[in-house]
Amino acid sequence: MDPILNIILSTRNPSKAEQIKAIFAGTPFNVLTLTEAGIEGKAVEDGNTLEENALKKCHYAREHGPKGAWTMSDDTGLFITHLNGQPGIWAARWAGETASTEDIMQHTLRKLKGAADRSATFETVVAIVDSDGKEYLFKGICEGTLLDAPRAEPQPEMPYSPLFRPHGSDKVWAEMETDEENAVSHRGKAFRAARAWLETQT
Repeated sequence: MDPILNIILSTRNPSKAEQIKAIFAGTPFNVLTLTEAGIEGKAVEDGNTLEENALKKCHYAREHGPKGAWTMSDDTGLFITHLNGQPGIWAARWAGETASTEDIMQHTLRKLKGAADRSATFETVVAIVDSDGKEYLFKGICEGTLLDAPRAEPQPEMPYSPLFRPHGSDKVWAEMETDEENAVSHRGKAFRAARAWLETQT
């Protein structure tokens, strides 16, 4: 099927882009990352909710990209039971603004050292802003367990991928193929909902 709509995905995360492009494969939507769309920089994620941050990223791409472009983005939070819901929307930054993937992974393990309850929930909000500036939101949730040691090498810029095992699976994210992960993950659920809605708009 020939693409009939370009959508700018407001991310530079290679692992995330691979997952999302796989979800949109075979659809009439051509998903372009910020780099592929020729957009420099990135949005400041200073919102107080996943919804706010996802929309901020969409509007950044809209303001810096081609006029009238459709934009799409997501924001994800990790809510750990033992830590009363921390780090929440700060999952990518709670080890520090410049923390590496390894830093975040080790920070999480330290926070959970000795914890009997290692249950956690990932939540993703996907935002779409259409050519008229109208906003649409979609949500996906995945519950699981954070292991006490990494089981694989982390996916690029995905610090929880060697630690998080979704309920009903014997694998952590980093052990799964892209399609396998998309079938059960919070991000996969949210973007499939977004895709289903987009298909009603064409």
